[in-house]
Amino acid sequence: MTYTIDLVDETNTLTEKQLELVTNVVHTAFEMEEQPDESEVSITFVSNERIHELNRDYRNIDRPTDVLSFALNEGEEDIQHEDLPNMLGDIIISIDKTRDQATEYEHSFERELSFLAVHGFLHLLGYLHDTKEDEDKMTARQEEVLEQHGLKK
Repeated sequence: MTYTIDLVDETNTLTEKQLELVTNVVHTAFEMEEQPDESEVSITFVSNERIHELNRDYRNIDRPTDVLSFALNEGEEDIQHEDLPNMLGDIIISIDKTRDQATEYEHSFERELSFLAVHGFLHLLGYLHDTKEDEDKMTARQEEVLEQHGLKK
């Protein structure tokens, strides 16, 4: 399958190996979720200050968060044309929050980074965690993807 995963590190702190890991993990999520060939997603890594601005401006929540997902077809009819790629949307990840949470949860930065990328990706596909049942379903799927890369809790 051909998937496009555009990565932008606005913090200039991630290594090539870390960026490659995120690409590989999200590629696995694309495959496990059976997304159409030629699907695309954009992932941008930002500071706490930047994600705070986005969270405030788009969600009216005046604090930084770990990950934001902006689905392009959210709540609309699927905007698809056979000559155009399946644009899922944008994922924004706070590198500051990633570091803090990796320490808090006592696992590697790479695991947390990969977790947040998969979490954001699943949100683009409509996964939610508003109820216990939805949260359990999303958590299970996240862990399935991460385990494919040896990133267990």
